[in-house]
Amino acid sequence: MLTLATQAPGEAEVFASVQGEGPSAGMPVAFLRLSRCNLACVWCDTAYTWHFEGDNRPHRDGETYARDANQLKMDEAEVAALIEATGQNRLVITGGEPMMQAGKLAEMLAHLPDMQVEIETNGTVDPPARLDVRVDQYNVSPKLSHSGNPAELALKPEMLDRWATDERAFFKFVLARPEDIEEVLALVKAHMIPPRRVFLMPEGTDSETLRARMEWLVPLCLSHGFRLSDRLHIHLFGDTRGT
Repeated sequence: MLTLATQAPGEAEVFASVQGEGPSAGMPVAFLRLSRCNLACVWCDTAYTWHFEGDNRPHRDGETYARDANQLKMDEAEVAALIEATGQNRLVITGGEPMMQAGKLAEMLAHLPDMQVEIETNGTVDPPARLDVRVDQYNVSPKLSHSGNPAELALKPEMLDRWATDERAFFKFVLARPEDIEEVLALVKAHMIPPRRVFLMPEGTDSETLRARMEWLVPLCLSHGFRLSDRLHIHLFGDTRGT
């Protein structure tokens, strides 16, 4: 059984939209959002996937969520059928942290042999071979210090090396202020990450904040040879589920 996030109580968060971030931005895709995460970003915009009642880890909204209303367990074949029903041939698996359910994801993807697959991950968990062979692209988002996660949990050197050597992996760093670039540069240098596979993305859940931060992100991209990622879904649909 897979543990999914919900769009509404009892309704799995499986939907068709355009990819909003990273190298596939603008592409029509199916989305599968899973529940549970091994990190706790203070600015996470999908806290309903992990910040359940009784979880005392800090989040800037201070809100916790009822687990029963925000989680749904489904058979792998049933989830595959929902994805197939979207009519899309490319799937983005997101969360939460998808790698926490890697084995079950591999079982689900066996029902979708012709599907192109992207996985969005924080980069802390190594995918098992039975899942890895089915993935076309990894969108790896290592969490910087402003996320509130301890570096020993969020930035594992052996995993950063692993992703740096995988041509399918693109790095997406979320920046909240210009000074965050120093952490990015240190990680890129230490792990020999090719700049062409590095995206800088503004932290924010409204268009005004994203546009303001891109004013200083663009010069940083130009200075260091990195790529810029917007958050198209925020401009199109706002900070809402199922988009």
